[in-house]
Amino acid sequence: MGENTQLLTQFVVKKRMNYINPAYGDLDEIAKAYKDSFQSADPFPNIHFRNFFNEDILKGILEESKGLEKTDVYTFKSPNEVKIATKGETFLGERTKEFIHFLNSEPFLEFLQIITQFEEKLIPDPYLENAGLYEIKKGGFVKIHADKNKHSTTLLDRRIQLLVFLNKDWKDSYGGHYELWDDKIKHCMKRVLPEFNTLLIFSTTDYSYHGSPDPLNCPDSISNKSLSLFYYSNGRPIHEINEGYYDSSKVYRFRNGHKNDNKMSVYNALRDVKNIITELTPPLFMRLLGKNNKKN
Repeated sequence: MGENTQLLTQFVVKKRMNYINPAYGDLDEIAKAYKDSFQSADPFPNIHFRNFFNEDILKGILEESKGLEKTDVYTFKSPNEVKIATKGETFLGERTKEFIHFLNSEPFLEFLQIITQFEEKLIPDPYLENAGLYEIKKGGFVKIHADKNKHSTTLLDRRIQLLVFLNKDWKDSYGGHYELWDDKIKHCMKRVLPEFNTLLIFSTTDYSYHGSPDPLNCPDSISNKSLSLFYYSNGRPIHEINEGYYDSSKVYRFRNGHKNDNKMSVYNALRDVKNIITELTPPLFMRLLGKNNKKN
């Protein structure tokens, strides 16, 4: 029995390590080598790696993502974002689910723990809230924003976003760069081309502004696809918190001088008024209003 258990453990570890490009070596050693780079990066802790994962695995995930819009997805279409995203694991392919399970496993969590140097223990999200496969088609975008800071079900603090880009033969002229901005939204401090097998990791605080804000300029036949996961903790440092933010809302920010952002102002002002009204309205009245709306 002991020998069988040992063989099974060796098999699992070997399978997990196959997810990583052998050129990078051991996950713990990678984290130790790059933790200082992550901590010192501008405008907030971040790092990206090229060709980090096993290429064949990502090719399989890319194949499974074809026809994503034909499944049960979230469709976002507003002045803030135009994209689609999967809902939980239900319509994900087997290879995609296995890869996500690896990214939520103990070895990869330990990698993130070392590279981020967080005092609080990182916790994965098996519910994939706001996570999974993303797709942005020609003309689509995600404006600069700070993420919601709490998980709506577990109420844990969101601490890390991880993005794996899945775009073969992606050209710089297509756009889709993932941008990290300073806390005043004056300067883009980092731009990452969404090339195939690029891994981007960054801390998510109330001041970590990021996005892919300009309309995608790729051919109609292709799109910008990525896999995104979030990691959480129970508690976070006080300096990461902006008390003026709603725990359950993204906060979008207008880039001064960018005509592409002009439509955001009125839309977000109306959304802010709606949030304030919701906060001030007694719960009983909101429930009654909801029932009346269903009847109508």
